[in-house]
Amino acid sequence: MIHYLTGGSTPLIAAIGLLTAFAGTCFFLTKLSAYLPKDAGREFAHDGKLSAGKPRGAGIIFILVFTAAALLFAPLDKEICIYLILVAAEMLTGYMDDASDHPWGEYKKGLLDLIVAVVLAVTFLNYNSSTIVIAAMGISITIPPVLFGILTVILVWTSINVTNCSDGVDGLSGTLAIITLMTIYVIDNIQGQMGNFPYLILLFVICILGYLWYNATPSRLMMGDAGSRAMGIFISIAALKTGSPLLYIPAAIVLILDGGLGLLKVALLRFLKIHILKNTRTPLHDHVRKVKGWSNTQTVFRFAIIQIVVSVAVIYMLLPG
Repeated sequence: MIHYLTGGSTPLIAAIGLLTAFAGTCFFLTKLSAYLPKDAGREFAHDGKLSAGKPRGAGIIFILVFTAAALLFAPLDKEICIYLILVAAEMLTGYMDDASDHPWGEYKKGLLDLIVAVVLAVTFLNYNSSTIVIAAMGISITIPPVLFGILTVILVWTSINVTNCSDGVDGLSGTLAIITLMTIYVIDNIQGQMGNFPYLILLFVICILGYLWYNATPSRLMMGDAGSRAMGIFISIAALKTGSPLLYIPAAIVLILDGGLGLLKVALLRFLKIHILKNTRTPLHDHVRKVKGWSNTQTVFRFAIIQIVVSVAVIYMLLPG
């Protein structure tokens, strides 16, 4: 059974909220995109210069619309309100970087992400247990709270940064985020998850769809760090709220591989002087376009197809009976 909303709201109000979120995203992106900072093009990315001059930082618009829609249409509790604040905080730090004449350094952004991740971990533990379910096996494991908190920080920080690193092709990170979030939404319903968060997933997806209306190849604007970092933290919260956070791995496997391999490659080289993937460009979306000759559209469709196949397999595995 699909849990539309709890707390007395009706499916009709929920549906109106979804339609309002989409219309609001499209309206404000149309009216406000001219006021966004302009992209300077990415020097080392494949075809990075093609983005020069386009409005970037559109994440500030669709995340604010999502937040407003959540406040208007979703029954909220203190836990969810804190999560909304943290999503907005990631959006704001990302937007400040988007709007800066001199891009923020990796360490500054990484530290800010770490602070947000710690606050999220403390919040989650305050309102939820440290017991997780290995969904495929139906086994519950209780993890010591301190260890659970550390693992949560790792999950949140990783999700923010791999999602951010995957944002380099028109429509790619948004499309993958939608598939990942809808995978989690279906898993929530299979597992009978009660509460308000599944509806927030739908609201978030609807706002990304409104953004993709303008970001499909060839894009008119870009989400920037304001959007990608907010998407990353929201995906991590959604995974945690399933009660089976390990499902983040298959549900977001393409995001993890696309953005994560580059992070791993740089970290090993910088800190341990170990050079891996010498013949592979990272993020992987640059490799397939530069080396394999894939077009932007092929990259988005093929990456999306891979994630859909993995997601369908995971969902089938979790179906009862």
